[in-house]
Amino acid sequence: MTDKIAILLTGGCGYIGSHICYEILESNLDLEIIIVDNLVNSTNDSIKRIKDKFNCNNISIYNYDLRDVDKMENVFNLHKNIKYIIHLGGHKSVKKSIQDPLEYYDNNLISTIVLLRMIKKFNSNVEFIFSSSATVYGNPDKLPLTENSPLGPINSYGRTKLMIEEILKDYALVNNSFKLTILRYFNPIGAHPSGLIGENPNGIPENLVPYIMKVISNQLPILNIYGNDYSTPDGTCIRDYLHVVDLAKAHLCAFNRKQGNNMEIYNIGTGIGYSVLDIIKQFEKLNLSVKYQFVDRRNGDSKEIYTDVSKAKNELNWIAKYDLSEMCRDSWNWWQNKTPDETKNYIFSTFIVENMH
Repeated sequence: MTDKIAILLTGGCGYIGSHICYEILESNLDLEIIIVDNLVNSTNDSIKRIKDKFNCNNISIYNYDLRDVDKMENVFNLHKNIKYIIHLGGHKSVKKSIQDPLEYYDNNLISTIVLLRMIKKFNSNVEFIFSSSATVYGNPDKLPLTENSPLGPINSYGRTKLMIEEILKDYALVNNSFKLTILRYFNPIGAHPSGLIGENPNGIPENLVPYIMKVISNQLPILNIYGNDYSTPDGTCIRDYLHVVDLAKAHLCAFNRKQGNNMEIYNIGTGIGYSVLDIIKQFEKLNLSVKYQFVDRRNGDSKEIYTDVSKAKNELNWIAKYDLSEMCRDSWNWWQNKTPDETKNYIFSTFIVENMH
């Protein structure tokens, strides 16, 4: 423990967490960084790279499960200087949440409740940013989505996010020193432009772009696109993709926000919808070939989602800067910069693509 104010990143070794960590250090924020991550869907590699680049010794990593009360008490006992918490930790696969809803409810809800119990016991005066998701909106009747759009998640993953939002809001209502910001992510893709860090999930890729990377590099034979008969211009699902660096910067903008109330929700996206085929065409513009085939629709997928970004722009002074070409360029740049161990060729019997965060 140091005398610095500390920020706790749950799930901080992952794709989004590592980019937030990078932005904190690059912005010269004088913070001690504490990461709790059980490494179910990540490794320590990205954080090690970041520590080497910035030659910093103010990052502590605990490979703990957030549901383990004793271990979380150890973290809060050691770090009584925690002022900010970004809660990223949790399972995030739409498909797996449908297959095993109990695991998703147990992991995502209990981990949040344990975290709140730690805050209540050790330090209630915190700024709390929650990593929520556009999945809470389900199949919207009207686009673009605003923070006041009707909620109706259509899969267990989305329902856990909505339940956590409600738990956090209930806690904030009776704890005035608990400042709550909920960020509803749309679809982060891309990687840091330096090529230092990017998306590198353990096991089978369940997001669209890392799966495309494996197809381009011949580590997987073909991309399955789930449905080409949606009522969209090219028949494939449309999502609001945003660059992961823009998403990371949104968290920094949420620190010490002056606008809004003690409890606020923000949609974080670009305001532009792109289809699965739009993404593929963008990679083809980089002279990269993506083999794909259409298969039947998948349960739990929404047809089209994109957001109105006005509230985040007006109250957080945040807006996405990167366009789709830069998202795809940086994804491929990262993939080429990975080490041989990080690009090892997995052999899978089934191939899955998640089109939604």
